[in-house]
Amino acid sequence: MEKLQKTVEEWKAMLDPEQYNVCRLKGTERPFSGKYNGTKTDGVYHCICCNAPLFDSNAKFDSGCGWPSFYEPIADSAMVEIRDVSHGMIRTEVTCAKCDAHLGHVFPDGPPPTGLRYCINSVCLDLVPR
Repeated sequence: MEKLQKTVEEWKAMLDPEQYNVCRLKGTERPFSGKYNGTKTDGVYHCICCNAPLFDSNAKFDSGCGWPSFYEPIADSAMVEIRDVSHGMIRTEVTCAKCDAHLGHVFPDGPPPTGLRYCINSVCLDLVPR
């Protein structure tokens, strides 16, 4: 996959301040504040930065954590996993494979069939209904 690269100025012009903070600076939206946390709409969630497909709504579940949660990405190649040791803990960060946008983290406490919980910031996503 060819990487999408932009300058800081281009990202700032394209994204609103919260999207920029989360996607480009690895911030986090407040729990239970995101527009997709309780959404049940059928469709595909795309990266807000580059429009790459990331998650199918069929893999979304209510984890109660305050952020949209998915048990698997739309394809293994859609994201990159990075060891994150910030904030005094060890986690696995997930970023968009196409543009390196920070999406959230993946945890090993999800439902079957994968046992994974991709905990994703709503501001990183654009839901395209089917």
